[in-house]
Amino acid sequence: MKFVDEATIRVRAGNGGDGALSFRREKYVERGGPDGGDGGDGGSIWLVADDSLNTLVDFRVTRKFRAVSGSNGAGRQMTGKSGDDLSVLVPCGTIVHEIDTSEVIGDLKEDGQRLKVADGGQGGLGNTRFKSSINRAPRRTTKGTNGEARHLRLELKLLADVGLVGLPNAGKSTLIRSMSAAKPKVADYPFTTLHPHLGVVSVGQLQSFLMADVPGLIRGAAEGAGLGIQFLKHLQRTRLLLHLVELDSTDTEMSLADAFDAIEAELRKFSENLIEKPRWLVINKIDLYSDQNCASARNELVESISWKGPVFLVSAATGEGTIELGQAIMRELEKIAGACD
Repeated sequence: MKFVDEATIRVRAGNGGDGALSFRREKYVERGGPDGGDGGDGGSIWLVADDSLNTLVDFRVTRKFRAVSGSNGAGRQMTGKSGDDLSVLVPCGTIVHEIDTSEVIGDLKEDGQRLKVADGGQGGLGNTRFKSSINRAPRRTTKGTNGEARHLRLELKLLADVGLVGLPNAGKSTLIRSMSAAKPKVADYPFTTLHPHLGVVSVGQLQSFLMADVPGLIRGAAEGAGLGIQFLKHLQRTRLLLHLVELDSTDTEMSLADAFDAIEAELRKFSENLIEKPRWLVINKIDLYSDQNCASARNELVESISWKGPVFLVSAATGEGTIELGQAIMRELEKIAGACD
């Protein structure tokens, strides 16, 4: 399925039905009087978050949504049938913008959360409503009001606990494959990952977290180089970032410190809030070197970048160190959640 994280749609709620102009015409009822019923209300349009969806691709095909209008009123004080509301499913993490006003009108984060984006029109009043002691035969009615119409932009920001950042071929996709059931494409060339992937990492009974892998960055991404930084917005809602660097730098011809600094600079250009998120350093591909060489590379990198946070040595290919990493992440997420309570 193609990944789409932005879409524009037009929604129009149903119109209200008109009120009826009617008088009783029964054979033995003298001066029967008015009996026109009200019109039915128009249906409203709701966006509903659904955690089984993770892309807005369906809105590239269907872009217009219209709810059913209410029926007109009828004689014998019969109210017209109201139009049914229309529910449109969107992925959890969808932000709804009104294009005409540039206003954010909602943020659907939880499964089942509902947001009314277009209010149905109200039904008109039948002539029965205007009967009074001085007007026994009113011929006045009102028309139903029009349903609300809006031009909306949907923006998806994936909801994940942990986000992976790093250069192309740093091993992000291999790591998420190793730690979860997600199966992103893995190959020995850069930019294998073309769109974000989500994976559920289970670390014990009833203990799991959601990890997001986004396409790799290169120097100049903020200016549009490579795949740019269009997918970094999916990391803005994560609670923890894993910054991957690879020991095997033959593809990039960069030192570990240079590789780290390149990503650091692009994160900072994108958002200061993103760079301030809790971030752990993960050194990957330790299976290619001896323990002594790995330790030496780790110490050299930590010293050169003045790193103060946690550091983990892993091999995404063999799984070495990934269990310990997952358990440490779970403890950190529980700690963060406890601090927020």
